[in-house]
Amino acid sequence: MNITPLVWIVTILVTIAFFVYEFFAHVRKPHEPTVGESARWSAFYIGLALLFGVGIGVVSGWKFGGEYFAGYLTEKALSIDNLFVFLIVMAGFAVPRKYQQKVLMIGIVIALIMRGGFIALGATLIENFSWIFYLFGALLLVLAYRQAFAGGDHNPADGRFMRFVRRILPVSDEYEGDRLTVVKAGRRFVTPMFLVIIAIGFVDLIFAVDSIPAIYGLTEEAYIVFTANAFALMGLRQLYFLIGGLLERLVYLAQGLAVILAFIGVKLVLHAMHVNELPFINGGEPMLWAPEIPIWFSLVFIGATIAVATVASLAKTRRDDRRAALDSTSAGTPADTTPRTEKEHP
Repeated sequence: MNITPLVWIVTILVTIAFFVYEFFAHVRKPHEPTVGESARWSAFYIGLALLFGVGIGVVSGWKFGGEYFAGYLTEKALSIDNLFVFLIVMAGFAVPRKYQQKVLMIGIVIALIMRGGFIALGATLIENFSWIFYLFGALLLVLAYRQAFAGGDHNPADGRFMRFVRRILPVSDEYEGDRLTVVKAGRRFVTPMFLVIIAIGFVDLIFAVDSIPAIYGLTEEAYIVFTANAFALMGLRQLYFLIGGLLERLVYLAQGLAVILAFIGVKLVLHAMHVNELPFINGGEPMLWAPEIPIWFSLVFIGATIAVATVASLAKTRRDDRRAALDSTSAGTPADTTPRTEKEHP
């Protein structure tokens, strides 16, 4: 792709304009979005992302179009996983529902800034060091293992990092609207809202380490990496309120993402072997016998994995709900006519 500085500038300015509009039109005044509002804006941003991918395919060729769609799917799935952690953080800090929009907006902006920095760093490393693909591939395989087998009960709001932050910052006991600091008895305190923003930023940093090597395993074009990330993050706030209840039902999302990360990790290692320059591996010669996984296969594999993980998750939670209902019924009295509010639940 031949992306001129002007195209980069216009893309970045338009991205900033979308987030500025989001803040002033939806976030500035604290409120909880309705399902209808969330659905309309989620559909708008997803449609815009798909339209942009078609534009890349028409203008620059469908090889790059396929790379964009594979990258967008991967980043969207990782962003939804990020959203689930946001949900845990806000539950851990008991953030009032009407202020969650602001937290999400700030978290998404921090995520985009951090990913932008990692994108620039990744592009520089790839351009100058072909061996970086070995490192990226190994990192993704480790992350895939952790994603699949790490316990899901860790609460980022009560981790070691946040305990350290609480020790060094004076924190007020209660929320003061959506303010980040407050003055009491002549002394300035940070509010719990400020701690939430710090926790979200820390989570964003961790997820940037996942997402950038993953998408560089699908494309080496920094422009595609940036736009796929930007579109994956756009509309994430509305998606949070639209599928908030569904997030808890995606019980196999972590395993699905682990499969995707492992697949891209293997793809990166194979590519590293194909362009090998390390003198202690194969005498510094490329291993041309190593297969290059085509982008169409990557796109199909990623899409199928997300679909299988989603369907399997919903099927499992539906079975669990039916089993819980049967257990509840069998534990009740034969003539169970007690009003629901008065029942004694097991």
